[in-house]
Amino acid sequence: MFYIANAVLLEFGYKTGDKVAHKVTNDALIVLVRDKIKKGLLEEYETAKEDALEIASVKSDEIINFYALELDKRSRFQYEMTESIQKQKAETSIKRAKLFMFELKKLLP
Repeated sequence: MFYIANAVLLEFGYKTGDKVAHKVTNDALIVLVRDKIKKGLLEEYETAKEDALEIASVKSDEIINFYALELDKRSRFQYEMTESIQKQKAETSIKRAKLFMFELKKLLP
């Protein structure tokens, strides 16, 4: 840790001396590097946040669309499908219903 810390400090143009080098390195990290790490982490967080918002938007549309898909499937299910196809479709419906319920319950107090 000491050597990588000093390599980073050197990259930023600072070289610690020989006396109390570990303490000076520690203090230099606090003064010179902490904010750079913080800035980098915040930039990574912003990128992750943007990605998460995009994923959440797509996922929320998908969840809301489940209702329409199941509504359409209900009429076909009731009048047009064989029993084996009904079972497969029913399993998909149960998965969708569980996810739909899970997400909508979060909106309730």
